[in-house]
Amino acid sequence: MATATLKMFLAYGDPKRLRTVELSNWTGKAVSGPRSEFDKVLEREESVGAGVYFLTGIDPESNRSAIYIGEAECIKDRVKSHLSRDFWNNITFFITKDENLTKAHIKYLEGRLIDIARDAERSIVINSQGSGAKLPESDREDMEIFLEKMQQVLPVLGVEVFLDKSSSTVHGKQKKELLSCNIKDLTATGYLTPNGIVVLKGSQAVLKERASAQKWPSVLVQRNRLIEENALVEKDSSYIFEKDVEFSSPSSAAATIHGGSANGLTAWVNKDGVQLKQLQNI
Repeated sequence: MATATLKMFLAYGDPKRLRTVELSNWTGKAVSGPRSEFDKVLEREESVGAGVYFLTGIDPESNRSAIYIGEAECIKDRVKSHLSRDFWNNITFFITKDENLTKAHIKYLEGRLIDIARDAERSIVINSQGSGAKLPESDREDMEIFLEKMQQVLPVLGVEVFLDKSSSTVHGKQKKELLSCNIKDLTATGYLTPNGIVVLKGSQAVLKERASAQKWPSVLVQRNRLIEENALVEKDSSYIFEKDVEFSSPSSAAATIHGGSANGLTAWVNKDGVQLKQLQNI
């Protein structure tokens, strides 16, 4: 993505409360706020415009992040119907300052966003299906640019559902440095991201959990969830990662691989055997 200058306005001085975001040389504008300030969000004049919106929170059944993606010719009127949904705790929406978004434009954006969110697999997408619209070539290209700008702004507002794990960089470097986590004759590989670490598809993890894991069951929560979701599948004498999986920290990834508590700073090494602890000069 191209570099950009971002302007954020904190309506009450608190970064977790109502805020707006704009990018230089872009007609789009984002408004975001917690559910507890729903009325204040809808009092904004931007809410009567056409645009796309996001309801984000936690799915109560799986305890995973969840999102609903919608479009409306009047954001204010449409989002009120979602008050009966109890999973979401934050609302974010985008409009244009020049009011040039048509019904076809926002339906196209909604459909593309649903597809991107499902492909990224970072969150449960509540939508039953997409409702993308076909656009003339010139309009489609304009909306793809608008979409790219939205994806620059959304993580700033805490919506990371659309981030592609494969495009993450290692501490701002363009080239990813592969790391390995070894136990016995098993090996897992991965690379650092701004959010933690991605363990790559084909990596191995132990079958048996460590006895000591019973003392700290929380370290195995994600491992068990991955097994239930078939992201970790038993093959021969180990579990195999069936897809790339991002963890919040090197230690949580190592715990899944080792079957128990592990120090990610010493468990992960580069191709020369140098521990992550030394690589980060900790």
